[in-house]
Amino acid sequence: MAIVDVTVIPIGTETPSVSKYVASVQKVLRKYQEEGKIRFQLTPMNTIIEGELPILFEVIQEMHEAPFSEGIQRVATTIRIDERRDVKRSMEYKVERVTSLLNDEE
Repeated sequence: MAIVDVTVIPIGTETPSVSKYVASVQKVLRKYQEEGKIRFQLTPMNTIIEGELPILFEVIQEMHEAPFSEGIQRVATTIRIDERRDVKRSMEYKVERVTSLLNDEE
């Protein structure tokens, strides 16, 4: 299983706000999550997605296409992949592990 950090940036929007484009990308993610293919978490700066890598690449492509379907002519997407093949780790586990280490220091 992999965890992917994705940021989709529509370029050339009419206003500085991009929330409507973020919402269209989130609709893509909801569809895949409802199908049980991924889990995701929206953050203020990006989206974290968890699942099998081939499915994640499919999801990322659809995410990248979403602003184009809204009339945008240029989109920049950044991807960062964290994949472990020795053990399965969830998004929550990674955060909980660091938190527990911080609590041990107190």
